[in-house]
Amino acid sequence: ILTILGNSAVLATVVKRSSLLKSPELLTVNLAVADMGMALSMYPLAIASAWNHAWLGGDASCVYYALMGFLFGVCSMMTLCAMAVIRFLVTNSSKSNSHRITKNTVCILIAFIWLYSLLWAILPLLGWGYYGPEPFGISCTIAWSQFHNSSNGFSFILSMFLLCTVLPALTIVACYLGIAWKVHKAYQEIQNIDRIPNAAKLERKLTLMAVLISVGFLSSWTPYAAASFWSIFSSSASLQPVVTLLPCLFAKSSTAYNPFIYYLFSKTFRCEVRKLRCCCGWRVHYFSSESSAEHPVATVWSG
Repeated sequence: ILTILGNSAVLATVVKRSSLLKSPELLTVNLAVADMGMALSMYPLAIASAWNHAWLGGDASCVYYALMGFLFGVCSMMTLCAMAVIRFLVTNSSKSNSHRITKNTVCILIAFIWLYSLLWAILPLLGWGYYGPEPFGISCTIAWSQFHNSSNGFSFILSMFLLCTVLPALTIVACYLGIAWKVHKAYQEIQNIDRIPNAAKLERKLTLMAVLISVGFLSSWTPYAAASFWSIFSSSASLQPVVTLLPCLFAKSSTAYNPFIYYLFSKTFRCEVRKLRCCCGWRVHYFSSESSAEHPVATVWSG
């Protein structure tokens, strides 16, 4: 529910402000689409299976669920990587070069991200790697535990781990470290913090927002990756079902974080969400952050 409501608000805001949308913000849209896709295509089946205490459907539904999870998961990871690279390029470019990242360029990048994710998702269907049920039996994913004595499966896991996890994660960390160093050097040149231009403050806020989005995604998926790799080198029976279930649920929660981060850091998004709530007929008590001389009383919006 949080994923669908939050990301729907993001997409509705994007549609409303489409004419004012900057090219890097298209990656934020792509991330919201991936989160929505995961929630709509996977979560209902997993919830129904949980109520049933067993997986609903046969092998076909299991392969479908695992494929959707792999597709949207890789898409989210690569989108975060692209966001980090573009933010690094924008931060380290002059004003004359910062406009070279056009909407067409970002659209091509997004198309490449989806094709790359789709390629990795269908490889197990073509015989490289496997899809199978989770140890706790109410969801499906890559069959980690079947790769003990399979060179085919192990090569797939190793390649996927390097190209879809390690390299994107290292790229994200390297880009944000480079941005942090650039910002640190820039702030050292300005002795008075009150004289920092508004553009620099906005750039810092956007960078912090992107960092939190990346940290939220990586931290939510790290326990699941650890449990999965344990099942590769050791029998999954050595882990209690709850030990494999909780990291899976925590990883799925990554789709709900981003709208809250946008809400905290984006004044425009906060205003648009309040307008959406009013359009839905909800009453919102909004206390403006502006000076009390301009807004002496609270404004009450009712649909």
